Amino acid sequence: MTLSSLSLTPAAANTQDVAAIHTIVESVAVLADQGNFESLERLFADEIRVDYTSLSGGEPEIKSPEALMTAWASLLPGFDRTRHAISNIAVEIDGRHAVATADVVADHYVEGLHWQVSGGYVYELVSNGGDWRIVAMTFNLRGEVGTRKVFEPATANALANLAPYLARQRTRAAVETMLVTLEEKDMETFASVWADDAVQDMPFSPPGHPKRVVGKQAILDMYAGWPANSGKADFTSELVFYPMQDPEIIFVEYKGSVDVVPTGRHYQQQYGGLFHVVDGKITLFREFYDPAPFAWAFGLEEQ
Repeated sequence: MTLSSLSLTPAAANTQDVAAIHTIVESVAVLADQGNFESLERLFADEIRVDYTSLSGGEPEIKSPEALMTAWASLLPGFDRTRHAISNIAVEIDGRHAVATADVVADHYVEGLHWQVSGGYVYELVSNGGDWRIVAMTFNLRGEVGTRKVFEPATANALANLAPYLARQRTRAAVETMLVTLEEKDMETFASVWADDAVQDMPFSPPGHPKRVVGKQAILDMYAGWPANSGKADFTSELVFYPMQDPEIIFVEYKGSVDVVPTGRHYQQQYGGLFHVVDGKITLFREFYDPAPFAWAFGLEEQ
């Protein structure tokens, strides 16, 4: 018998799960303070019940991980400093379900203001294939000192200087809008996503088709015949995003499927696109594709 063939005893497996859940609870605080919302998002299940009613009133909410991270990224990075100190973590496991409790003291600093809130968290988690994910979190307020006036400048700061998480959302949204508006032949909205000095590069375009178009108006002129020349089109059913370290740059893989009206042919293509998006506007679209099916579908070889 080798070491690799040995399995954990039930007691050891339970200890391992407890350790994993401790790490998750600690990571929620650390990653939030670091502004690492991409990693933080992966700690949550596809749907989370969030209850901060003891702090802010209202009702508990059901949120997606993206919606929860968007809310946190719209506030926390606007503070000069936050510190969520977690202690006294306790875990109870029942099969695939677990409950973790923890004490927290959270300090928030901004522009000479300070607000400290203390209380306890209750996390509910579910294991799926050995990976624990948070499905519910409840905060129970015990006390606070300082002023809640910290929220106004923090929110303004976060809006003025978007966290990378939010900037990546905006970059992705601009790309999606461009592709969806081509599908829908909505050229007015299509025009709205381009910067005035935008550039579209097509290094592998076939003869008879430009390899670089400079300026928003020139790009719009190139696409002017699209509504009349294309029938049913699909660019988004197999869309894959690859975020970069720079949140304003993204690489995208997608397939093109278009009925070409003038030739009566069907166009199939596999695309790669490098996009640079500044303030929600596309400044660079470098498009990579196979020129052969493009030239055939649009009849370029006959011209």
